[in-house]
Amino acid sequence: MNYFSSNFKLGILGGGQLGKMLLAETSKFDIQTFVLDPNEEAPSKIACNQFIVGDLMDFKTVYDFGKQVNVLTFEIELVNLEALEKLEQEGLSIYPSPKTLRLIQNKGTQKAFYTKNTIPTAAFEKFESTADLKTAIQNDAIDLPLVWKCTEFGYDGNGVKIIRQLADLDNLPNVECIAEALVPFKNELAVIVARNVSGEVKTYPVVEMEFHPEANQVEYVICPARIAVTVAEKARKIALTVSEKFNHVGLMAVEMFQTEDDEIIVNEVAPRPHNSGHYSIEASYTSQFENHIRAILNLPLGNTASKVAGIMVNLVGAEGYAGNVIYENIDKIMAIEGVTPHLYGKKQTRAFRKMGHVTIVNKDIDEARKIAEIVKNTIRVIA
Repeated sequence: MNYFSSNFKLGILGGGQLGKMLLAETSKFDIQTFVLDPNEEAPSKIACNQFIVGDLMDFKTVYDFGKQVNVLTFEIELVNLEALEKLEQEGLSIYPSPKTLRLIQNKGTQKAFYTKNTIPTAAFEKFESTADLKTAIQNDAIDLPLVWKCTEFGYDGNGVKIIRQLADLDNLPNVECIAEALVPFKNELAVIVARNVSGEVKTYPVVEMEFHPEANQVEYVICPARIAVTVAEKARKIALTVSEKFNHVGLMAVEMFQTEDDEIIVNEVAPRPHNSGHYSIEASYTSQFENHIRAILNLPLGNTASKVAGIMVNLVGAEGYAGNVIYENIDKIMAIEGVTPHLYGKKQTRAFRKMGHVTIVNKDIDEARKIAEIVKNTIRVIA
């Protein structure tokens, strides 16, 4: 199939910032793109050939959208699986496949998959509701502390909370959830695996993630991770195993914990471009977004190595501000060598909403980290 400068149509479910960054790559290759998103002002709207407003969880909307394109992918997991399965049965190429997505969409199912395939992960128990979990704690059937996670609809730190006492469960949604053992760890790591339709596989370097203690969002992604080579290789091998077991096509971000004893256990995965790979736009030979496009179109994968050290700083809405966004001091950070801001096109800000990111590249990872701190303390996302 001729993808380039032709009548070929690529469909993307979801029009958020990940879609917008994917579209920068399709634009480079002159590939026609159709995007479906419920938000009329979604970031991807300005960058695709055709933008359709619709509910990603509605069967008919997703099915009708899929009938308009030649290959379908997504930038968000919360989509109607039944529609995707019907489209696939009718011959549409969908990557990653609905089968892979069904294993990942529910965190309880995802965790059970790790256990079944002997992939190291934290001990867990699934509950029909938060109330059931509360009862289990009261009856001493499960010990504190633990990590509460809703099995569906969680994102960017939402739907996850550390429970140290029973009262911590108050005001949490009474939904299906998992209770996960609280793992003592010294680093949160991630590896992005790219796999094309023919089975060619490449991994990006192991990255290290630093989280905001209150919002549970990634503040910094550091590449390469500042860990021993042996630990990095162990993480890479586990990520490859996870990728192989899921048999995905496209990108898969595998988030992991490095324990105090330097063991690697899998936290969760995302079958798409991921926050932990944003640094690759400036720092890698081939960005994660380009390799996702290459993978789902069964093209040769690009070089995943880094040209320089890279650090990504998330830009999130400052606390106490909501309304029309203002990026305060953006001119000051742009005056720093090696600093590139990416604004997602969201007009409205609120506390901790992801509004963009900044990449810092430098030959010296320690110098890059210092500059990242300056960037974080200089730019403010306010209203």
